[in-house]
Amino acid sequence: MTRHGGRLDVVGTPIGNLDDLSPRARAALEGADLIAAEDTRRTGQLLAALGMTRRLVSVHDYNEGARVEQLLRELHDGKIIALVSDAGTPLLSDPGFALVRAAAAAGVQVRAIPGASALTAALSIAGLPTDRFVFEGFLPARAAERRSRLLPLAHEPRTLVFFEAPHRIAETLADLAGSFGAERPAVIARELTKLHETVYRGTLRELVDRAAADANLARGEITLLIQGAPQFVASPQDTALLRRALTVLLKELPPARAAAMGAQIAGVKRSEAYALALQLARGSADAEHENDHEND
Repeated sequence: MTRHGGRLDVVGTPIGNLDDLSPRARAALEGADLIAAEDTRRTGQLLAALGMTRRLVSVHDYNEGARVEQLLRELHDGKIIALVSDAGTPLLSDPGFALVRAAAAAGVQVRAIPGASALTAALSIAGLPTDRFVFEGFLPARAAERRSRLLPLAHEPRTLVFFEAPHRIAETLADLAGSFGAERPAVIARELTKLHETVYRGTLRELVDRAAADANLARGEITLLIQGAPQFVASPQDTALLRRALTVLLKELPPARAAAMGAQIAGVKRSEAYALALQLARGSADAEHENDHEND
């Protein structure tokens, strides 16, 4: 693709400890014509600590769509823009996606300036499997929506990683224990790289109890990791129960919803339930088609 104009640098910044800013990231910030920041006050404090000043433009969840065209004009004029979030690597539960996508589509060079990330930092010390993992970002704040989001993740075999607000951590742990089982191993990584960095390990039941007893657990930035569900093969009895459940559910629900409920009833993976639901739905449709043909 032909390159045009300036350059967009996506810069990872420290999640707490300023010593984690790489020399390359510092150079990128120093060399930028302007910095697109999630919160200009927070980034201004970072720049002040580094002894530098730069033109700052806010790019956050509520104005990113309106900012893209303005920043694209700057890039086409040859400007170098550094994109940063409040802390860590942009776009990981932070703004910037619309700008990066638009810049790339417009033929502007987009460079990664890697840096700190609470996601990878937590995975590196949790002691849970890291060969395969799923990042789910923040769960919904409302309890009903949160439990609905957790439902299809109950049988996910990969390690699950979430960000969570400290004032919701206790109720989220309780919902996780109810959805995933109280004995599922989990880890809370709090205030990573900061003075009060703390890592809590245990089952979800143990962490629920710890949250009730330790007020410090609900303070600061929190990354929550859950070990994936154990792999298992459905028994013939489970498969028979699933088939009976789906036969009833499919009369009232679409395959995806019927599969979600059937998986919970039979205790099988949702993917297995969905495959069978599609098979049964197709078989039912074919049978209806044959009956209609015979009646013609």
